Amino acid sequence: MLKRISVSDLCVGMYVDEFCGSWMDHPFWRARFVVDNEVDLKRIQDSGVSEVWIDAAKGLDVDAAISIVEKREDADAQIEKRLKHVAAGTITKAQRRAREESELEHATKVLADSRKVVVNLFSEARLGSLRDTDEAANVVDNIADSVARHPTAMIGLARLKSADDYTFMHSVAVCALMVALSRTLGLDEERIRIAGMAGLLHDLGKAQIPLSVLNKPGTLDDEEWKTMRSHPERGYQILREAHGVTPSALDAVLHHHEKVDGSGYPHRLSAEQIPQLTKMTTVCDVYDAITSNRPYKDGWQPTVALRKMTEWADGHFDDTIFKAFVKTVGIYPVGSLVRLQSQRLAVVVDHNPAHLLQPTVKAFFSLRSKMHIPPTLVRLGKASSGDRIVSFEDPAAHGLTGLDEIWAPKAHVA
Repeated sequence: MLKRISVSDLCVGMYVDEFCGSWMDHPFWRARFVVDNEVDLKRIQDSGVSEVWIDAAKGLDVDAAISIVEKREDADAQIEKRLKHVAAGTITKAQRRAREESELEHATKVLADSRKVVVNLFSEARLGSLRDTDEAANVVDNIADSVARHPTAMIGLARLKSADDYTFMHSVAVCALMVALSRTLGLDEERIRIAGMAGLLHDLGKAQIPLSVLNKPGTLDDEEWKTMRSHPERGYQILREAHGVTPSALDAVLHHHEKVDGSGYPHRLSAEQIPQLTKMTTVCDVYDAITSNRPYKDGWQPTVALRKMTEWADGHFDDTIFKAFVKTVGIYPVGSLVRLQSQRLAVVVDHNPAHLLQPTVKAFFSLRSKMHIPPTLVRLGKASSGDRIVSFEDPAAHGLTGLDEIWAPKAHVA
């Protein structure tokens, strides 16, 4: 049985099934293990994680005297309730943007061009300084224009990055998410551009982190973990004299790993001490990080990631910003696998900002016949579709791979 407990109640002999936080919050990038020594126990308790899920069937159970214990099924029910509550607050028609079929192709080119600029930025950052951000500003403008035309295309494609390309394309993806989130929050054009710049530059300090630490497949030791957690301050030092980087963007670079409960780093700021733009960067950074494949870990499916973030939301994220983020990417983000009432499996290809539970999907597999069927576009928001989503699904449980090819068959960022 899975139970969520405070790390203060964790003890040697318990089996950790999952950390309640992204793998950026702790040095144990491969979860699911027995805590078999006091050293690892202390490292978990000293990390930025406040709760963990334990499996009582594989290790010691929690003391019966501890009353604050949550079971997995109860937590899942609460997550569904919270997401549906967000879906009830729909975005008005006036906030919708035109959808253009050609935008997938255009967004692919924008991403490829952006990657080249980010590679150059990181190369300069390795030398310890960055004076000119004009090229970065041009990238932000191009991404912002693409998001304005078709948010789903840019956000969805930015997630499709190779593990080896993660460091560069993560910056581009967070930029796109920041721009889209800014529009959901109703920020003006100048603040949208500043948000995009913060997203593009937020991880620049990683240029000075050794690749042996960035891509290490196993647990980081104490010194490596300290080095990894230094990247916000390194990025701040690189950019503090740079032309075109506003104080609010600089703060996002320095504090994007802070949490509203005060358990983040590097300065353990509390909610009221963290500016709006920085809180936005935190949400966008975590989402892209946990949905992306890394050299040491495969990313979660978008729908799974969103539910995990909902579970952590109270301590990690600002509530207003997180709700706006859910509206931005949808309850079922692009690329999610879902089961329809018609007993078909489908991939989400676009979300409906006015009705978050009714995205546009592409059905491709019949659960009745256990066979692939010709891909069919289904607009669940239309009464004529006669269908609805009954659950999100794990592709691995159905032996399915290559789902991204269904919604973006020609997408490739070289």
